[in-house]
Amino acid sequence: MRRAPSAILAVLALLLLAAHFYRAGSHVLAIVSFALVALVFVTRPWAARVLRITLFLGALEWLRTAWMLAGHRAAMGQPYARMLVILFAVALVTVLAAALAGRLGDGQEKGDQ
Repeated sequence: MRRAPSAILAVLALLLLAAHFYRAGSHVLAIVSFALVALVFVTRPWAARVLRITLFLGALEWLRTAWMLAGHRAAMGQPYARMLVILFAVALVTVLAAALAGRLGDGQEKGDQ
């Protein structure tokens, strides 16, 4: 039962990443992000590690996107503060999902390897 909030957050973060990559035209990364949702339901420690690494990299992608878009908007004289707040919030949720992803790999029974 304690896996449910962690799993929901990880699925949400991965789906947001998939949508982001799809919108950016990176269809391979979108498919990979979408496919990684299946790992949320794998209780092996390696699956949790893969999710954790992927989600941390996803948070970095959100920060990179915020940096790039803010630069473009600033160059055009458009406001960008609200966009930064939103993208930083998405990055923070993704980091939180990565931090909680460790809970997804501890469903293994002792001696079951």
